[in-house]
Amino acid sequence: MLEKKRMDLSFSSQDPLDIECDLLLLPVGKDEGLAWSESAAAANSALDGNLATAAELDHFMGKAEATLILPTFGKLPAARVMLMGVGEVDDANQRGLAKAVGAALRDARTRAASSVVVALPDTLPGISAAEALSTAALAAEMALYRFDTYRGTATKDERNKEIESLTFAAPGIADAAGAAALARASAVAAGVNLARDLGNEPGKSLTPEAFAAKAVEIAAGAGLQVEVLGPEELAELGAEAMLAVGGGSVHPPRLIRLAYAPEGADATRVIGLVGKAITFDTGGYSIKPYEGMLDMKSDMSGGAAVLGAMSALRAIGCPVKVIATICAAENMISGEAFRPGDVITGMNGVTFEI
Repeated sequence: MLEKKRMDLSFSSQDPLDIECDLLLLPVGKDEGLAWSESAAAANSALDGNLATAAELDHFMGKAEATLILPTFGKLPAARVMLMGVGEVDDANQRGLAKAVGAALRDARTRAASSVVVALPDTLPGISAAEALSTAALAAEMALYRFDTYRGTATKDERNKEIESLTFAAPGIADAAGAAALARASAVAAGVNLARDLGNEPGKSLTPEAFAAKAVEIAAGAGLQVEVLGPEELAELGAEAMLAVGGGSVHPPRLIRLAYAPEGADATRVIGLVGKAITFDTGGYSIKPYEGMLDMKSDMSGGAAVLGAMSALRAIGCPVKVIATICAAENMISGEAFRPGDVITGMNGVTFEI
């Protein structure tokens, strides 16, 4: 397995045109022609109007997710600049900004840009500068996600180079406020990408035991209380249904309990999350057809989403207590697997027929 190298994410209140980098992303909107942001207009001036000329020649109209790249020939600290289309100015919103940033950064990665600076738009209707920063940062980490754990080194070298450092620049935001907005966005993105990583793991490696071990690891880093129940504890609880689902596997079920309890939280307010984590679902003796079984490693996505959410709570300052339960099991076929027609008793005493 290859370990992921995390991108260096930062915020600067400096003028983006003063920052040295491989590529500088400049927002440009569409409003009866090009609606230049202050940073884009300043870059165009520094480049003797060549950005506007290139936009005209390339029919770049500032449409959402459109990009245009040009070398600076030493006239700016950035080696290259990229115009980043954000769409109609009057219709600008957080979703549009996120799509524009994501598209531009994916394009930047294909250009082997290792250091990138994103100049945030001057103003967007109904969106504060801090919200724009959080939106852009979250979009960046989501858009640049790749699951390369099982890809060999030789193959990885043939792919696009990763962006190593990414800086968001907005002179109108104080450094402390910018750092706080960036930290929140990064925590949310890390939780989402954790869930994506787990969902992409093969069933062979992400067994119920492995899922529980990952939950314990995440809990330690996120300041969560954690408890893992194995087959014996589940039998004592009367969790016959869960044991039945995992009865045909050599990897016994695990029940994972996580708790987040911030200091001073209102004891009467508790949020509960429940996640299904069937790490692989063959269907058992009601076996699924081949096409239906191909994606069954993702039958644990609910549990992954819950674990990802729990991992971010302390970092984003969630003010209420949250308790999560994740049921992890593998549904396989063996002499111990449950059968169609079996009658199972649930923990609430209700019986049901398979």
